[in-house]
Amino acid sequence: MVRVVLFLALVAALAFGAAWIADQPGTVTVRWLGRHIELEVLTGVIALVVGAVIVMMAIGFVKWLIASPTIAGRVLRRRRAQRGQEAIERGIVAIGAGDRRAAERHAAEAERLAPDAPLALLLRAQAAQLAGDRGGAEQAFRAMVAKPETRVLGLRGLYVEAQRRTDPVAARAIAEEAAKASQTAAWASQAVLEHQTGAGDWDGALASIERQYAARVIDKDQAKRLKAVLLTAKAVQAEDRDPAAARILAMEAHGLAPSLVPAAAIAGRLLAADGDTRKASKVIEATWKIAPHPDLAEAYAHARSGDSRLDALKRVQYLARLAPSHPEGLMAVARAAIDAGDFATAHTALGELTASTPTQRACLLMAELVAKESGDHGRAREWMARALRAARDPVWTADGQVSDVWLPASLLSGRLDAFEWKVPVAEIGGPLLQVDDVLADAHEAPQPAPLIEIAPEPAPPVAEVAATPVAANVVELPTLAPPPPVVLAPTAVPPPETTPSVKPRPVPTETVFPMARAPDDPGTEQPAAAKRASLFGS
Repeated sequence: MVRVVLFLALVAALAFGAAWIADQPGTVTVRWLGRHIELEVLTGVIALVVGAVIVMMAIGFVKWLIASPTIAGRVLRRRRAQRGQEAIERGIVAIGAGDRRAAERHAAEAERLAPDAPLALLLRAQAAQLAGDRGGAEQAFRAMVAKPETRVLGLRGLYVEAQRRTDPVAARAIAEEAAKASQTAAWASQAVLEHQTGAGDWDGALASIERQYAARVIDKDQAKRLKAVLLTAKAVQAEDRDPAAARILAMEAHGLAPSLVPAAAIAGRLLAADGDTRKASKVIEATWKIAPHPDLAEAYAHARSGDSRLDALKRVQYLARLAPSHPEGLMAVARAAIDAGDFATAHTALGELTASTPTQRACLLMAELVAKESGDHGRAREWMARALRAARDPVWTADGQVSDVWLPASLLSGRLDAFEWKVPVAEIGGPLLQVDDVLADAHEAPQPAPLIEIAPEPAPPVAEVAATPVAANVVELPTLAPPPPVVLAPTAVPPPETTPSVKPRPVPTETVFPMARAPDDPGTEQPAAAKRASLFGS
């Protein structure tokens, strides 16, 4: 509305001005080249305006003629850049489709039309990677590193190529350079952190965590958790040679992440060793409420030196009540009750575990309980056979690999805080069971147990099992009807694909009933001590 009013006002002013000029008397006289021209005032004004417009148009045309080569070049460059951009787009689509020849053709066209475009260099590098030309890819990435706007992208490409050719030294150097070039590059800081944890450089890893948090690559909770994991790793490394320093580190880690089981277990053990039983119990109880674990139950049971086994049982029963009906609490009570000779309590705890779907550890504990309580080796073997088919228990698992001990980082990827206490996703191979402890502990004077092999075929329900005495150095399975699904034979070695073998080992004074499980890797499994030493450096 305002614009309409202004337009009408302007038209009215022009009309008023033209009328006023037309009403004025007088003439305009022009003498040029011997000619005498007289015009009215209004006509002279109009002629002057028209002449000025013509002059301005002539000047503009002359300027356009002078600037036409520059304008033409600008148009050609714009069209060339547009064609180069189209070639880059087609090349990226071809790479996504896996069309190597089309990608190479479009990459060459993009490099010819837009050689300085960052995406053209990226297209050339990816086309070389698709063709398997590692040298060409690295050359393109180095060209990207030379440009400030693509420096970090080029370093990432070089890092990937260094990993592909298995060059950890070059990969770490490239990642460190990228982290210096861009503090917000999450991949670079994470790569540096993984290399540091793989090398056991816990102090360097802690500094990397601080830099990541300062750059807002990770949030506060992540920073606290990762810092706690690194402090726990240092505590594990220093536990044997410097218990005081290890206790301080473990307590700091527990304060940062109360749910971190290894930190609480180490802190509880070392505090108990120093005589501070009350503080040790509080630390373990706080973590047990969040994440019950066998290591916590073991440390809690022996937190007070000089306690009898019945006292340890009472302590474990109190701990189990903090997480009612949790399987780890029930198994901890059963373990302590068996050691204390309170078989009724052990039966109560294991009865709840074995009522529906017992796990391997529950079956093993039940077999040990039966062997110790009544010496019924037939029923013990029956529970051992059930353990072969039972569900697996939680273990420390990371990237599909199982470890007997907690480790701060994955041995495969180097990812920090990768190990979780959970049931493995898949079972590879049959579980390995050692049953000599169950049978040997039933005798007052245990003898070295022979090699016992268990065939893991499914066992039908056994109507009646008659226990037979254990002869010296020989364990025989009693006669079963129907035919026995479990075969025990001394020193017999069946084929590995049907029957897992168990190496003989000396019988300890106290029964140590191992958890039965098979490694996820069917090849040779690295011993737990060797894995721990490889990561902790000791």
